[in-house]
Amino acid sequence: MTEAKTSLKRTLIGKVVSDKRTKTVTVLVERRVKHALYGKIVAKSSKYHAHDETGQYALGDVIEITESKPISKTKNWVASRLVEKAAAV
Repeated sequence: MTEAKTSLKRTLIGKVVSDKRTKTVTVLVERRVKHALYGKIVAKSSKYHAHDETGQYALGDVIEITESKPISKTKNWVASRLVEKAAAV
């Protein structure tokens, strides 16, 4: 068979909030969920450390991160592609 294989790795889209470390970016991923009891839509967020080998992603960029095997104690995501470049101020 020559059909395309779908990836089982999770991908998330978030904003780079820190690029101070070498080869690492901190990505803030926000999601909107319904509160279990009250039914109100609330924003929940998580920060992930992602591997950025070339250091091409900067503060404010919106990027896609892909799950990978552990790279370090806190890093098990890899920055895979740029979704939106940060607006120049």
